[in-house]
Amino acid sequence: MESRINASIDWLDERTIFINILTHIMCGIVGKFDLNGNNNTSRNLLDKMLYTINHRGPDERGIYLNKNFCFGTARLSIIDLENGQQPLCNSSGILWIAFNGEIFNYIELKEELIKKGYKFKTQSDTEVVLAGYEIWGTKVLSKLNGQFAIAIWDKSKQELFLARDRVGICPLYYTVVNDCIVFASEIKAMLAD
Repeated sequence: MESRINASIDWLDERTIFINILTHIMCGIVGKFDLNGNNNTSRNLLDKMLYTINHRGPDERGIYLNKNFCFGTARLSIIDLENGQQPLCNSSGILWIAFNGEIFNYIELKEELIKKGYKFKTQSDTEVVLAGYEIWGTKVLSKLNGQFAIAIWDKSKQELFLARDRVGICPLYYTVVNDCIVFASEIKAMLAD
């Protein structure tokens, strides 16, 4: 990656370099939800899916797994390098998020959520999205200014919420096969199942 960045500096301005880097390397998410609760998820499946998108997030991988739902992330660490690991859960451990993207107004949203009593444990925009979902539900989407693909798992309701930015800058593909929802940042990850 270093040589690609240095080569770009010779002929592009700083903004174009940043955009160029982000189009080559960005986070990715993958997951599967068995609608019948038939235990069709596994660590092995997640590892295969994440392997196909490893280039999107070279810094770390994270997974969440239970009997009928699993998801994972390939993370490129940009914000909150120390505590921004994903998937991330809320304080009760009921809501879990896998997030790809960047929320440009997350600092303003964080201030609004703090005023509503939310206690943050990280400095990441990921936690702001999760807190917003906890407080506002799906209406959080209307408050987000950015590029994103989001998967939020509600463990108590056994509900999956998937969303992407309005323009589709951060891709999110999904399909339903054999009563399972399979989703990923790239189609090839879905084919690993």
